[in-house]
Amino acid sequence: MNATPLTRLVAFAAVLAAAAATAPAALAQADGTPLTRDEVKQQTRAAMQAGQMTPAGELSAPVHMISTKSREQRKAETLAASGPTRYEGYDTPSAEALAHSTKTRAERKAETMDAIRNHQIVPAGEAA
Repeated sequence: MNATPLTRLVAFAAVLAAAAATAPAALAQADGTPLTRDEVKQQTRAAMQAGQMTPAGELSAPVHMISTKSREQRKAETLAASGPTRYEGYDTPSAEALAHSTKTRAERKAETMDAIRNHQIVPAGEAA
């Protein structure tokens, strides 16, 4: 059965008319009036304040963790748990290695330049 172009056009127009007639009913709300932009903003703001909104990129509800310890207490616990370890690759305790320097920037720079002149520093990319 070959449909003529006129028959196809009439069938397409009928489908389009039916879709146009049912679309507003499908998109309408239960009470029949659409929400205004301000109403949507109010609903969103209320949901955010109630903690019902999931943060962007999150799959589950946020877990609110409130620490009962201060930052200093947490740092002290971490250092105590790590024990008397040595700073990586050096024979210096980590607390001593991370302490503030007693040298000025100019002194450190001069020492580095002397080490470069005396070939005591390995050039970049030539690690042993």
